[in-house]
Amino acid sequence: MLESLLVPTAIVALAEIGDKTQLLALILAARFRKPWPIIAGIVAATLANHAAAGAVGAWVGGFFSQATLHWILAASFAATALWTLVPDKMDDDEASTARRFGPFLTTLIAFFIAEIGDKTQVATVMLAAQYPHLIMVIIGTTLGMLIANVPVVLAGNFAAEKLPLTLIRRLAATAFVVLALVAVYSAMEVSGWV
Repeated sequence: MLESLLVPTAIVALAEIGDKTQLLALILAARFRKPWPIIAGIVAATLANHAAAGAVGAWVGGFFSQATLHWILAASFAATALWTLVPDKMDDDEASTARRFGPFLTTLIAFFIAEIGDKTQVATVMLAAQYPHLIMVIIGTTLGMLIANVPVVLAGNFAAEKLPLTLIRRLAATAFVVLALVAVYSAMEVSGWV
């Protein structure tokens, strides 16, 4: 059960480094200068988004064998490794919601929309298909999102200017390659190839 929490936490925390939602958190922190409503919005949006993604993953997981799920997980980790290397930019549509709502609702709406189809949502689907404890996966992915974004909200512009994002993206991509290799080994093991 602990693995269902810790692996998703680490994966999402790594995937979020340099992601558009981290940029969004930075912009919201600079614009509103009210960290706690922004953090609450991140929590609410992530729980809603990842609960939906986790439900899809748990449902899809019932259709595949353990070996197939390991292969799909390995492929998704490899794709996420490549995706992590691409820097995100925030869309103008996400920034425009701040004009209509306060910090909590702006964050809730913007984060929920930004996560649709994002690598962390895809990872949540795959992790929920792989691990039996859906609630722990959702809590883990939400914790990973908070680990990556709360420091950005609290530190504001200071953190963004000082962090070597290219190096961090490369390290995160390397970690995903390692996770992909572990998943390949697991798939081979479950298939009886090793």
